[in-house]
Amino acid sequence: MLKKFPFEIDIHLLNHARITALEDLEKIRSEKEALQGKMNVLEMKLAETDEKLRVAAQQKMHVELLEDQLEQLRNELLARGDNEGSMHDKHVSLPFSLSEELDVLRTENLSLKNDLQALKADLGDIKGTDERVQMLEREKSFLESSLKGLDNKLAASQEDVSKLSMLKFECKNLYEKVEHLQTLLDKAAKQADQAIFVLQENQELRKKVDKLEESVEEANVYKLSSERLQHYNDLMQQKLRILDERLQKSDEEIHGYVQLYQDSVKEFQDTLSNLKEESKRRAEDEPVNDMPWEFWSQLLLMIDAWLLEKKISTDDAGLLREMVWKRDGHICNAYMSCKEKKQHEIISTFLRLISSPKSSELHVIHIAAEIAPVAKVGGLGDVVTGLGKALQRRGHLVEIILPKYDCMQYELIRDLRALDAVVESYFDGRLHKNKIWTGTVEGLPVYFIEPHHPGNFFWRGQFYGEHDDFKRFSFFSRAALELLIQAGKKPDIIHCHDWQTAFVAPLYWDIYAPKGLNSARLCFTCHNFEYQGTAPASELASCGLDVHHLNRPDRIQDNSAHDRVNPIKGGIVFSNIVTTVSPTYAQEVRTAEGGRGLHATLNSHAKKFVGILNGIDTDAWNPARDTFLKVQYSAFDTQGKTENKEALRRKLGLSSANIGQPLVGCITRLVPQKGVHLIRHALYRTLELGGQFILLGSSPVSHIQREFEDIANQFQSHENARLLLKYDESLARFIYAASDMVVIPSIFEPCGLTQMIAMRYGSIPIVRKTGGLNDSVFDVDDDTIPEEFRNGFTFLTADEQAFNNALERAFFHYKNNSEFWRKLVQKVMRIDFSWDSSASLYEELYEKSVARARAANRA
Repeated sequence: MLKKFPFEIDIHLLNHARITALEDLEKIRSEKEALQGKMNVLEMKLAETDEKLRVAAQQKMHVELLEDQLEQLRNELLARGDNEGSMHDKHVSLPFSLSEELDVLRTENLSLKNDLQALKADLGDIKGTDERVQMLEREKSFLESSLKGLDNKLAASQEDVSKLSMLKFECKNLYEKVEHLQTLLDKAAKQADQAIFVLQENQELRKKVDKLEESVEEANVYKLSSERLQHYNDLMQQKLRILDERLQKSDEEIHGYVQLYQDSVKEFQDTLSNLKEESKRRAEDEPVNDMPWEFWSQLLLMIDAWLLEKKISTDDAGLLREMVWKRDGHICNAYMSCKEKKQHEIISTFLRLISSPKSSELHVIHIAAEIAPVAKVGGLGDVVTGLGKALQRRGHLVEIILPKYDCMQYELIRDLRALDAVVESYFDGRLHKNKIWTGTVEGLPVYFIEPHHPGNFFWRGQFYGEHDDFKRFSFFSRAALELLIQAGKKPDIIHCHDWQTAFVAPLYWDIYAPKGLNSARLCFTCHNFEYQGTAPASELASCGLDVHHLNRPDRIQDNSAHDRVNPIKGGIVFSNIVTTVSPTYAQEVRTAEGGRGLHATLNSHAKKFVGILNGIDTDAWNPARDTFLKVQYSAFDTQGKTENKEALRRKLGLSSANIGQPLVGCITRLVPQKGVHLIRHALYRTLELGGQFILLGSSPVSHIQREFEDIANQFQSHENARLLLKYDESLARFIYAASDMVVIPSIFEPCGLTQMIAMRYGSIPIVRKTGGLNDSVFDVDDDTIPEEFRNGFTFLTADEQAFNNALERAFFHYKNNSEFWRKLVQKVMRIDFSWDSSASLYEELYEKSVARARAANRA
């Protein structure tokens, strides 16, 4: 039994004192109310007395007036010389009524004086009562302060009681462990007793064995001396002869097997020699698969550099590219044999290889404003890298063209170098030089364009948000196409992304296809229709496009303003393939509400418009190898999530008193699209439900940023909430790993990668059913969905009530069904959100478009 601590008695005393104080306070309040009633009655009496005094004063004035009149009558009578008797009679007869009235008034006046004295006495009582009330008020204040002190002591005592309860629980656990250890000790003692008993038995058996051995020795001596020994020897001789015969037969069989083995070895050596010769002959014609992608990308960049530097011809460059693309063993061996030689010797060796053209797969070039992780703002950079790597693994040649920003993470670019070549491109009526840089990012070959333009277009310290973004990116789009034509490239697909490179589509058909760059089909992907980059139509002329030709309703003219152009609309109209980033979002943007003014254009081009759900780079987002985590873990062993949760609590100063307390994470940009009001509500509702909440993100909208800064200040020392208003990828990974749930209450969401990454790290998503969230998260309580696909909690309407329903259901499952939750975590971690399936859909679109173009050319 646990001993009670002394402060338990103090708690009972404090509770009793508190109850007594409350009762005294109630009595004081009752007395105060009674005194207040008396004071009200006295005030009424005092008012009545005042009224009587006023009337009495008036009557007194009237009496004084009558007395004056009487005095005048007396004087008149004396003047006339009337006798005293007659005067007395007149005195008695004339003012008789006045005398009666005067007597009555005197009587009333006396009565009023008595009442006044009584009222003065009552007024003294009232003053005494006021003093009593003041004294009671002081006593009340004292008692209230005492009660507050008692409450503070009670709160402290309750904290001590909670600590005591925790100590009791820990002590109980220790007792259970001690009992368990005692049980184990008892078992060990029993086993030791059994071992001692067995040892004793073994000793007894050993003695018996010794006796038997002595008996056997005696028996052997007896056998040697007996006639039975001879018979035994005869039998042994017979057995030996049989064994000799069998041994002889075995030797013959073994000799045969040895001969057969020698013949087999000879045949194997002959076959192996033939295979080596055949392998040697075929090795030069088969792809080399053991070299990294960086090796082949560097070869491609080296060949393009030779072409741009006029060291090889366009045709030779095309043939060498195809060999690299196919990972031809000839070109690999040639480079390895002469990589230490001078450049002209390497070029000569390579040119000797191209005696006949080779077949090729698709050649895809992405022209984009972002690539992860070098230049990443949002999901666009992840798509370019993820899709590019997936297509590369499927055997296609993939290249990327990007602006050379001053704010890129240059340390993540391998083998970055400037080419000794200049590409000139048209802008604002003249030619501008562009310096070309090459390097590899995540194994992909990338070309970086650095404009030599007085506007320093990409030397601004940020990727977007400049006043001249329309000019910056229209310049880049034309320079990218100029690079392709001057490098002699003949891609099958040019894939451009968002409004920043949507200019590529009209530029390609109006300017560069007539110049000979006409091999490609154009694919345009809009990642978010909210950002359309509209501008005055006149600005379109800077990059050389014909404003009058294009500013028409069926071309680039904005649907809402006839004097403005819309790059997104141009990408839709002039591309062969148009995609967005999820099937549900593709349906939403074809409505007036979701299309942001482009729904009519999308519906008129519906045959070439499709939604393909994005993927994530499952190698980059892998909790089993993520070095930013405290502990790595996988779907087969999720214990690491608990350890990361505890480590994050310590790092952020959150309470660790309840290890099973659910942790809710939110990693997002704080913009209206993300449902800011629901994110704010999620914080307070999570705390009400007994959970912990962590927000990581910032806002480009000043009033939203200020609002959340105020909230962050309120919760800066709270034991269950933290708001971290910044972007920090390493911390984001830590939060994904530590969170039990992640909230994504977006008003609209084209695709969303947060829910995919969260599930990859075993955090259950709570999302609104919109866009890509609707295509990737399916409610665990929805019986209309097969159980194997249910992986989160969803709600439909963007209000607090709908969100509460989803959050409360998540908390209910977490707290009341731990086994269900454990299996749910393992299930979501095993879902395949890689780019492989999405890349296959893009591949199919590419191939169909290219096949249609080739068929049209043949016709």
